[in-house]
Amino acid sequence: MLKGIPFILSPELIKILMEMGHGDEIVFADGNFPSASCAQRIVRADGHDILELLDATLKFFPLDTYVENPVSLMEVVPGDDTKPVIWEEYRMIVKKHDESFTDFDMVERFAFYERAKKAFAIVATSEKATYANVILKKGVVRE
Repeated sequence: MLKGIPFILSPELIKILMEMGHGDEIVFADGNFPSASCAQRIVRADGHDILELLDATLKFFPLDTYVENPVSLMEVVPGDDTKPVIWEEYRMIVKKHDESFTDFDMVERFAFYERAKKAFAIVATSEKATYANVILKKGVVRE
C-alpha cells in the first residue's frame, strides 16, 4: 500500500493509468456496457460505481488540453426518454479536478462502441445508472 492513493484504485488500474500516453483514452463503463467484447485491455472494478472511480482517477489523471472536450459521454439514443442525472454529477467531479473543463463531447451509441474498441483500456464497473459510460482522453503533466 502507498500513502495518498485512494483505495478504490487497484494496482492494475494505477499501472494502466501510468502506462497511458498523451492522447490515449480510457473508458469507465457501466454494468450494461459490453466491456469484455470491446476491450483491448480490461480492468475489473466489480462492486464499484463510476462516480467514486472518476473522482479518484482525476486526482492523478491529466485531461488533454489540446482537444475541445477531453471527456466524452454516450448520448441518449433517439426515442429513449431517459434523462441521465449522473451526467451532472460527472460535470461537478470533472470541474473539481480541472477548472478549464467546459463541456462533454456527446457520442452516438455505436460510435461510442467503436471508440471504446480503440481505447487503451476499459474499466468495467458495477455502475447501475443508464448512459453512465464515460471516456477520458489523457493529457500531459506540466510542471
